[in-house]
Amino acid sequence: MSKPITVAVAGATGRMGRETVRMILEDPELTLVAAVARTSGPVDAGSLAGKPDTGVLVANDLASALERAKPDVLVDFTNPKSAMPNTETAIAHGVRPVIGTTGFTPEQISELDKQCRDRGIGGLIAPSFSIGAILMMKFSAMAAKYFPHVEIIEYHGDQKLDAPSGTSIRTAEWISETRRELRQGNPHEEELIEGARGGYYNGFRIHSVRLPGVFAQQEVVFGAFGQTLKIRHDSYERAGYMPGVSVAVKKIMSVTGMIYGFEHLMD
Repeated sequence: MSKPITVAVAGATGRMGRETVRMILEDPELTLVAAVARTSGPVDAGSLAGKPDTGVLVANDLASALERAKPDVLVDFTNPKSAMPNTETAIAHGVRPVIGTTGFTPEQISELDKQCRDRGIGGLIAPSFSIGAILMMKFSAMAAKYFPHVEIIEYHGDQKLDAPSGTSIRTAEWISETRRELRQGNPHEEELIEGARGGYYNGFRIHSVRLPGVFAQQEVVFGAFGQTLKIRHDSYERAGYMPGVSVAVKKIMSVTGMIYGFEHLMD
């Protein structure tokens, strides 16, 4: 058996962070060596996942944790404000970042790609780790070639910070690769309430719904004369993302440069 991949988790006390810690502790090919989060006192990482003590304490400083633990990979589920500096810190320490936080600009991704290549390591920024969501995007891109009139509706809980979601933006990017820009709707339409038609992207609209009790769903609706096509994906719990995170951590070890989109590691 080959040596396990050593992993640090940033945002370890968050909901996705806890699931990631649990996944790592249960995977014999991975070893948790550091957990980082804002914490006022020592917390054993195992307790976050309902596991016995691991001997890995949750630290509150990423740089010092990486220096001490020297992990192969950093998995980051923090927030858009922290993601960029955390990614740069990981790369500076020669640690491969696997980032599940959205909000990166194309310029930032290009800069991170250069930093990774300068260090000879790989990294991943993934708007979604859900295999089902990736397939939804792929099918939507296929459909857009034949159904150019499209709108995206995404649903998340009311505590989500960004709108639209990273998954919906990535879906829109995929659709735009196969669909020429076409401004939809009546050219003389008027929004009586600002934002009623949703966010504008390359001629079509993205609508963000934020409600308590909702986890994560997305529907891509295509319209044509006499018919509609709806492609929908529903996530019900965070554990559904973990198979994708596991694949990403393992495959990033053989990659150089920053990759945008988990789909590039699926096949």
